[in-house]
Amino acid sequence: MYYQEVFTLFWEQLKESIQEDRFAKLTMAKTIGKPNLKNIFVRPISAKKDAKVLVKLRYQSRDTEDEEKVLTLDEAFIFVKSHLKTSFWSVLLFTTTKDVTFKINKKGAGSITENYPTFHDVVYAEPGIE
Repeated sequence: MYYQEVFTLFWEQLKESIQEDRFAKLTMAKTIGKPNLKNIFVRPISAKKDAKVLVKLRYQSRDTEDEEKVLTLDEAFIFVKSHLKTSFWSVLLFTTTKDVTFKINKKGAGSITENYPTFHDVVYAEPGIE
């Protein structure tokens, strides 16, 4: 299955985890090449229906300051999806009940795997505070 379709299914799990107050963090990893952008992290700000998330861009270079953006779930979906297969090969969703990994292979197919949870509590992010 093409990675875009699989990623949409993956994102549905993220939305469900937010609605059920289980979403701990999302991390984009496995960079493509040697970009300055090292990771993208997404953390919940609140668990309300109109949930917002804090998106943090972490860079390799110490000369480049990390960036933070407060986005809606729809905005975060578009932002994260835009970095797939251009900057990152995988996305890890951490919830309090399971960890879900989305990966893209070299042929452009997506896959989802599940593991035991890494996080046991949800910690809400506060923009501007590490």
